[in-house]
Amino acid sequence: MHLTRKTLIQMAVLTLVALVAGAVMVFNFMGLPALLFGVGQYKVSVQLPEAGGLYPRGNVTFRGTEVGRVKDVRLTENGVVADLAMDSKFKIPADLDAAVGSVSAVGEQYVELKPRTPNPPFLEDGSVIPVDRTFVPPDVNSLLDATNRGLQAIPHDNLKTVVDESYTAFGGLGPELSRFVKGSTQLAIDARANLDELTTLIDKSKPVLDSQTDTSSAIQRWAANLDTVTGQLKEQDQAVAGVLQKGAPAADEVRALFDRLQPSLPILLANLVSVGEVAVTYQPHIEQLLVLLPQGTAVSSATGTANRHTRQDYRGAYLSFNLNLNLPPPCVTGFLPAQQKRVPADVDHPDRPAGDIYCRIPQDSAFNVRGARNIPCVTRPGKRAPTVRMCESDEYYLPLNDGFAWKGDPNATLSGQPVPAVGPGASPAPPELPAPPAVPAIAAAEYDPSTGTYVGPDGQTYTQANLARSATEEQTWQTMLLPPKGN
Repeated sequence: MHLTRKTLIQMAVLTLVALVAGAVMVFNFMGLPALLFGVGQYKVSVQLPEAGGLYPRGNVTFRGTEVGRVKDVRLTENGVVADLAMDSKFKIPADLDAAVGSVSAVGEQYVELKPRTPNPPFLEDGSVIPVDRTFVPPDVNSLLDATNRGLQAIPHDNLKTVVDESYTAFGGLGPELSRFVKGSTQLAIDARANLDELTTLIDKSKPVLDSQTDTSSAIQRWAANLDTVTGQLKEQDQAVAGVLQKGAPAADEVRALFDRLQPSLPILLANLVSVGEVAVTYQPHIEQLLVLLPQGTAVSSATGTANRHTRQDYRGAYLSFNLNLNLPPPCVTGFLPAQQKRVPADVDHPDRPAGDIYCRIPQDSAFNVRGARNIPCVTRPGKRAPTVRMCESDEYYLPLNDGFAWKGDPNATLSGQPVPAVGPGASPAPPELPAPPAVPAIAAAEYDPSTGTYVGPDGQTYTQANLARSATEEQTWQTMLLPPKGN
C-alpha cells in the first residue's frame, strides 16, 4: 500500500498528540513518577493513637489546600503511624498540629495540618509529628449509637412534643439562625486571635469576683434600696406620668426664658467662671471668713447689750473709747511724698497713679502689720507679697528702707527702686498739661524741727526760724500760719 506524503504527516501529528496526552496523563493526573519513584516528594510520619478511619490514598491538606497524600497506615506497638507523601513545592512549618478529619459524617477521612506559627523550620524528609500533637475524632458509629440510645431513653410522646415545640420556636428563623451561627463563628475566630488577652482576663477575674463576694452585703442593700425606689415610683405612677407629660412644656418655658435673657446670661456665666476660679483659689480664706464672721457678729452683739435691763444702762456697752492718736503713727513709706499729695480741699477725680502704692517697709516691722506687704500667697504657702504677680513669680518682697521714716522724704533709700513702683503692663501716666496761672492751693510740707527749714510746693527751700528748736519766740500753731521767710 502506498501512503502519500500528506497521510504520513497526519499520522506523525496524531502520534505526537497521543504522546503528549499520554505524558500529561502519566505525569500530571496519575503522578506515576511520584507514585512509583517518589520524585518531587518527601516523607513525613504522623503518630496517631488510632487510625480513626484513615486509609491509604487519603488527602493531606494545609490551610484548605491539598499538599500530599496518605501513602501508608501501619500499626505499631504504641498506636498507628501514617506515612504521608508530601509535595516538595510546599513549605510547611514544622511547628504544627495534625488532625484526622472527615468530609462528612460518613465521608472519607483526610489529614489536616494546622500550623502553630508561620516561621521556619519547615517539614523535611523524615520529619515526625508526635502523638501529643495529633487529634483523632471519635468514632462516628459510636456517636450514632450513643445518640440512638439517648433518643430511645426519651419517651416518644415527649420527644414528639420537643420536636413540635422546636419547630414552633425556630420555624421561619433560618436567616436569623444563620446570622447567629456566622456571628458565633466570627466571635470564636476573634477569641482565638486574642487568646492571650482572654487568658489574662480569665486569670485576673478572680480578684474582681472576690471583691463582689466581699461586698455582697452592700450589693444586697443596693438591691433593696433599688426595690424601694421602684416601689415608690410604682405608687406614685400618676405623679411620674404628670412629670413626664408636663416636663416638655416646662423645658420649653425654660428655653424661652434663656432666650429672653440673652445676651446677658452668657456674659454673666462667663464672668462667673472667673469668679469661680478665684473662689476656688481662695477657698480656705472664704471658709475661714464664713466660720469667723458669725462668731464676730455674736461678740459685737454681746458688747452692745452688756448692761441691758440693769441700773447701769446709762453707762452703755463694755467699750473703751480711749483715743491713742498716732500710736503707732501712720506708714508713709512707699506712698507719694507730701509735696505730691492731693490737697483735701480738692473735689476733682484725677486718675489713679500707675503702679503699686502700699506701705513698703520691712515685713517684720511693727508698723502697719496688716498692710499689703504681709498678704499671704494662697498658691505659694509660706510666702507673703503685696501683689499676685509677685506671689506667682520667684521675686521676693524688697522694702524701701530699714525702718519707719518719720521726717524728710519717707521714700529715701539706696535701693534705687522707683516710687511708686510701676508694675509690668501698667499704663504710663498721662502727659501733664501746663497748669493755668492761678494761686496754688494750700499744701502740706515736712520741715526739719532742728533748723526750721522745709521745701515748698514750688521746689524752693524756706526757713521758718521761729519753728527751730533754738528759736526764742513763742512756738504756737498760730505762728505756722504766718508768711514764710525766704532763705
